[in-house]
Amino acid sequence: VQLQASGGGLVQTGDSLRLSCAASGNDFAWYAMGWFRQAPGKEREFVAAITWNSGTTYYADSVKGRFTISRDNAKNTVYLQMNSLKPEDTAVYYCARGPRGSHDEDGLEWHVQKGSFYLWGQGTQVTVSS
Repeated sequence: VQLQASGGGLVQTGDSLRLSCAASGNDFAWYAMGWFRQAPGKEREFVAAITWNSGTTYYADSVKGRFTISRDNAKNTVYLQMNSLKPEDTAVYYCARGPRGSHDEDGLEWHVQKGSFYLWGQGTQVTVSS
């Protein structure tokens, strides 16, 4: 499986961006997907996750209400709609494949903490100027 993120760019505070992550292979629809980000000098952090059937989504508190994760299994693609962007959202954004099966928010949180999201793809740079 290969994951390729795209859609990043340089925007101003308050602007919006939509990131896409295209996956190769024919089993994309079976797995949860997640977005993570890493700012310069900081550790990679979780942003958002979605189960295989879009039944459950889970967000980091820092992006809740501003970011929306979605997926199109027919296109093997997961998206991250980012609104009301802030300078602190500046980072390289990565997508990753998570666990199979259905999970509620607590389950997704557990899997994020356990490190069940992996198979990282190429990231895309998002820069938000003030």
